[in-house]
Amino acid sequence: MEQVEVVVIGAGVVGLAAARRLARAGREVIVLEAEETFGSGISARNSEVIHAGIYYPQGSLRARLCVAGKPALYEFCASHGVAHARGGKLIVATSVDELAVLGELEVKAANNGVHDLQRLDGAQAQALEPALRCHGALLSPSTGIIDTHGYMLALIGEIEAAGGVLALNSPVRGGRVGDRGMVLDVGGEAPMELRCRRLVNAAGLGAQAIAHGLDGLARGTIPPLYYTKG
Repeated sequence: MEQVEVVVIGAGVVGLAAARRLARAGREVIVLEAEETFGSGISARNSEVIHAGIYYPQGSLRARLCVAGKPALYEFCASHGVAHARGGKLIVATSVDELAVLGELEVKAANNGVHDLQRLDGAQAQALEPALRCHGALLSPSTGIIDTHGYMLALIGEIEAAGGVLALNSPVRGGRVGDRGMVLDVGGEAPMELRCRRLVNAAGLGAQAIAHGLDGLARGTIPPLYYTKG
């Protein structure tokens, strides 16, 4: 039976970012990806927006990670040659009644630690976007876009440079939890059992199914899968 210190299941943005951090910390890491390429699931189906952190409830994990992650992501892109643009975003009030909503968003953003929003009147907003017709707007200058594919390629490069391995066409079909870690049943062209001391389950929409397939894992620790807007 093959052994490795850490297995990361799923080669999307989350799995690759976790694997990069672990590999750079000196851990022996293998990333198992069921598909024939990386990032073909949820990571291939997003808007590629670098969000400012405006809309989320104060103190929420999403708000805190968004505000902290935004400058870190811009820094990573700049230092690794990942295509990105800090293009900004306009949140517009198309009626007088919606001006109050802009004020509420401005307060919520400030409570989340977003302090760069700029209040614009209709003429100022139209000067930025001539085809726009509105009564006012909020300008978020730190909102941007990123080449997600390029970002994942950069993460893979750093994983491999630190000694980590990406294994494609390697679905996890099940496994068991033991005293010495976990033993995974890995499929693909060369099926095998793989023992690891630590496991990161970043399999996206398949994460719950994989967790339920691990004998000995307490079912109460597995969060439910539910529909959401995205």
